[in-house]
Amino acid sequence: MSAFANTTLFASNPVSTKPELASYLTGLLDPLAAHTSPGGARIHLGFTGTHFDETAAHLEGFARPIWGLASLLAGGGSYPGVERWVRGFANGTNPDHEEFWGNMRDKDQRMVECSPIGFALALAREQIWDPLPAEGKRHLEEWLGGMNDKEMPNTNWLWFRVFANLGLSKVGSPRFDANRMKADLDHLDTFYIGDGWSRDGPEGVVQLDYYSSSFAIQYAQLVYSKLAQKEDPERCEEFRDRARKFALDFVHYFDEEGRGIPFGRSLTYRAAMASFWGAIAFADVELPAPLTWGVVKGLLLRNMRYWARQPGAYYSDGTFTIGYLYPNHNMTENYNSPGSPYWFCKSFIPLALPESHPFWASPEEPYPAALRNTSKPLYKPLHIATNLGGHTYVLSSGQQCSYPVKQSAAKYGKFAYSSAFGYSVPVGSLTLEEHGGDSALALSADDGETWKLRRATREARIEDGKWLRSMWYPWPDVSVETWLVPPTPEAPLWHLRIHRIKTARRLLSAEGGWAIHGQGPDDRALEPSTGEAFGTLENGSEARATSKAGVSGIAELREKPSRKGKAMRTDANTNLMCPRAVMPTLMDEHEAGDVWLVTAVFGLPCVNGANGAAAGWEAEWQKRPAIPKEIAALIA
Repeated sequence: MSAFANTTLFASNPVSTKPELASYLTGLLDPLAAHTSPGGARIHLGFTGTHFDETAAHLEGFARPIWGLASLLAGGGSYPGVERWVRGFANGTNPDHEEFWGNMRDKDQRMVECSPIGFALALAREQIWDPLPAEGKRHLEEWLGGMNDKEMPNTNWLWFRVFANLGLSKVGSPRFDANRMKADLDHLDTFYIGDGWSRDGPEGVVQLDYYSSSFAIQYAQLVYSKLAQKEDPERCEEFRDRARKFALDFVHYFDEEGRGIPFGRSLTYRAAMASFWGAIAFADVELPAPLTWGVVKGLLLRNMRYWARQPGAYYSDGTFTIGYLYPNHNMTENYNSPGSPYWFCKSFIPLALPESHPFWASPEEPYPAALRNTSKPLYKPLHIATNLGGHTYVLSSGQQCSYPVKQSAAKYGKFAYSSAFGYSVPVGSLTLEEHGGDSALALSADDGETWKLRRATREARIEDGKWLRSMWYPWPDVSVETWLVPPTPEAPLWHLRIHRIKTARRLLSAEGGWAIHGQGPDDRALEPSTGEAFGTLENGSEARATSKAGVSGIAELREKPSRKGKAMRTDANTNLMCPRAVMPTLMDEHEAGDVWLVTAVFGLPCVNGANGAAAGWEAEWQKRPAIPKEIAALIA
């Protein structure tokens, strides 16, 4: 296939040094000039809507790039376009100006953007606050302080008010509310559940996605620990200690190529998934082994390089698309405006560090050898992380969004999430092809007219560090008990999913493996093949797909002739990683009763963009994983 459209404006940037990272940032900031309003207070990047108003969407476009701009300025860098933001602050907060952002109300989206604004005031006062005229300063502090008496969601949002007050305190504003900030911090500490992890909300919330780490909580704790060290030393040290513990779990969410594992909501923030690694450097945290400054540097910069080379992440002018690896509104939330993806800019925080800092002074190191070919139970998020055999993914049971979010079953309820194969989201609600049910068990009680996939998982736990066990109740008279068993050294490319379905009604089932790029070398749809050639295979109770992205397969381990393998072509734009995908699937029919399904799932991605999986993989396909004896005894 021709590569003429398969590049980005940033692809030639090695993104290995501080100047190169700064160049990547300025390359993202420059195109925004053409989309900036005359008064500088609004950046308009597109016409798609959100649940909040258009002015707040324009404010997102204005505020979110400041995460990177403030870091650049604080680290001794300069940017000619900074005057656009200074002018925007003066006009956007002026009630008499036509570009006024509007005062904040309870639970207002504008509150979110107070976080990068407060960060900028705290970090780059001389370049952003000091140039403002007296009236501009007064308007900005009045606007920012206006959130102190407003109601906020009982989530990570409380950090946004902390950052607003932190910024106000650093510029000496009388609108700084020390009592409000302490109360917010004290409440946020109640989200902490140990081992470095915080849930995104009060007790009862089982949501520990990237908001628990890079998007919000861990990042905010680390920045606060640096900027408030003098005023709040005990809490700051506690935050750094949490980060040390958390880092030893979070490192398992990244692969050797720098990719993070797509999981949960807000994935259009892309590289912000890795911003924790920049924040831990910013906060000068003493790193736990096997992490070193070279390792942390590599974790962040490999992720940044990965995104610099993804053509679908950008429009031709260098502004961000809404989506993941390509423009995709099926996977977004109703709060994603065209400016939302610039949360990405949190990952530029190492630009605030001098080149003498060990993050920059240390040679970049690869993913730690001690953490390769391992599996680790992660008890707080109810994940088992593995990279055995060269495939990085998590098995997952138990998380769910605590409030309605578009596609939440796909974002939290699937059995597995992969750094290479991602996950898929529905584009419709009828056919299996529309549902994109990879890493999921779909059930139908009406002969395929409608399908249910797991969303609310119950009674989830990790048993003896060996596997995840959980319950799902799709109908009052149907229960599904599931065991998720990670790969073993004997069969490193397979994981097990064992389901016990107790049903009082007749059911159809469809269980999907990994969805994978579904085109052949000629860019046409994959055709049937054998051996290691690109194509699809349907053979009794197994199915497989092989393409430039690697190999995906699925097999029933017991003699069950009714369970048929199918290489299902999912609807376009269901998968986050590729717009045209094939999903190996097992199909079956079940009468009322007690039903066991024993599913083995195979996956081997290509390495560093190679054309397909490494040769010889079929020998691994011929292996089959063993059913743990404790579970086998239950089946018998």
